[in-house]
Amino acid sequence: MEPNNEDNVSFIPSASPAVPITQITAAPVPGVSPIPPPSFPPPMAPIPVARPPTFRPPQNGGAKASDSDSESDDEHYVISEESKQVRERQEKAMQELLIKRRAAAIAVPTNDKSVRDRLRRLGEPITLFGEQEMERRARLAQLMARLDIGGQLDKLLQAYEDDAAPKEEVDEEELQYPFFTEGPKELREARIEIAKFSIKRAAVRIQRAKRRRDDPDEDVEAETKWALKQAKGLALDCSNFGDDRPLTGCSFSRDGKILATCSLSGVTKLWEMPQVTNKIAVLKDHKERATDVVFSPVDDCLATASADRTAKLWKTDGTLLQTFEGHLDRLARVAFHPSGKYLGTTSFDKTWRLWDVNTGAELLLQEGHSRSVYGIAFQQDGALAASSGLDSLARVWDLRTGRSILVFQGHIKPYEPQEGYFLATASYDMKVNIWSGRDFSLVKSLAGHESKVASLDITADSSCIATVSHDRTIKLWTSSSNEEEEDDQGGETMDVDL
Repeated sequence: MEPNNEDNVSFIPSASPAVPITQITAAPVPGVSPIPPPSFPPPMAPIPVARPPTFRPPQNGGAKASDSDSESDDEHYVISEESKQVRERQEKAMQELLIKRRAAAIAVPTNDKSVRDRLRRLGEPITLFGEQEMERRARLAQLMARLDIGGQLDKLLQAYEDDAAPKEEVDEEELQYPFFTEGPKELREARIEIAKFSIKRAAVRIQRAKRRRDDPDEDVEAETKWALKQAKGLALDCSNFGDDRPLTGCSFSRDGKILATCSLSGVTKLWEMPQVTNKIAVLKDHKERATDVVFSPVDDCLATASADRTAKLWKTDGTLLQTFEGHLDRLARVAFHPSGKYLGTTSFDKTWRLWDVNTGAELLLQEGHSRSVYGIAFQQDGALAASSGLDSLARVWDLRTGRSILVFQGHIKPYEPQEGYFLATASYDMKVNIWSGRDFSLVKSLAGHESKVASLDITADSSCIATVSHDRTIKLWTSSSNEEEEDDQGGETMDVDL
């Protein structure tokens, strides 16, 4: 059927009554030939429909009709294979996160014998090749979390307990696994001693702070400016080769007359100050590389740490006093408690430990880091200890109770010993930077080493900084403004409390 050009209505033949579809034509414009309306070819055959087509109003300036509203009902969404894989990965990640959270909350024995016994109860190997205590405990925690999420943990443990022993022989005390391990009597006595020591030190510190606040002659701002001026005037004073292998640590004695250095050769050397040319003693007993050295704050003893998993206590004449054994992996750093009675060591076995200096006994094995523990420092009062690990966390511990009281991200670095006027940092960029203690702005950068700077130490009066490097050299940095300051003030210097 041909469309009627005179009318603006055309009909589509079908088995149902025809529905008009309106075509809109524009009015003729003078001088312009009119455009004929489009024609629709006739269909090959009548189109059967179940119901009359629904007329829909024109959209976007044109006419549009639909034969049926049921087309949208027949549409189906097809998920691609890539989308399925993404969804599976997300679900797996959520499951692993749930397991980690549950593992962190679930009570897991800390005693290795109890850990092995529980693994045996769950039908798992009690140990794997090369597996250490902390790794075994972590594996048990993951396993218990998975079983607990699946609702199988209580069932398996109960089934084993029912089969393992008769009812009348079951000891309720043996079925309870504490979350902590009870410490020895020596640890309790040490904590009491630390508490008494810290209370006295804190009282002195508070009294001194009040005096500085109330004394009109005290000028903290002037002292700070003077200390920063001294730090800004630091310059290289002397340099000397310390060993045939890279140096890893250094420490001043409490009177500043001796400098100790250690190296990858495993040897620790004591040098006479102020020039590191004369060796006082050479300490040799470690079987592997030495990683750190530190002097005692109360006497002339010093401690060294090594990759042979031990720390050692020495006299300045080279006499070996104690060997501290117990770590399961190489040691990183070592530090004395301010009382001088205790020694802290960190290790790549993910723990740090506290030792009795006089007896060599291990007082505390402290867990808490998920990766190797690298640094340790004690508060001047002696009440707190801070540990930093390769898990990018630093933890502050209350030595009087054993609790972790603060967790933060960062690294433990020394402040200069007096009032915290400036901060000195050693870096693998071959530089030592001095930072202001007020706003942490850069005061001075000490450049001179030709390789990584491994360690530094500052004398008690902040007059000298010692640095050691993988370039095998020891460098001493002193303030060039000392003499100028004395000349300007007639030989007088700032009265700074030590």
